[in-house]
Amino acid sequence: MKLSYLVGYGDKYPQFVHHRGASIPADASTGCSDGWKWLSSTDPNPNVAMGALVGGPFKNDSYVDDRNNTMQTEPSTYNSAAMVGLLSGLVATSSVVQSFN
Repeated sequence: MKLSYLVGYGDKYPQFVHHRGASIPADASTGCSDGWKWLSSTDPNPNVAMGALVGGPFKNDSYVDDRNNTMQTEPSTYNSAAMVGLLSGLVATSSVVQSFN
């Protein structure tokens, strides 16, 4: 699909992330139950959840970019834990970083 599952990275990334902060306009006046109208909106998210890692594709590499598809479009910390761990390991062992000490 040539799609980045890291929101905001590259030219093509998820536009319908299942996240209240991304899907409700910043200037909207809402209460606790007012978010439902944005959940079912067909418009892309008004705010980009920059750096959020979504659930990703199914085994057949299919991805349905729909806010109601929480299995694939919801960002969460357990999705990104492995990536953060690997990147921090690379930084800790990098000769470039050690040259700054």
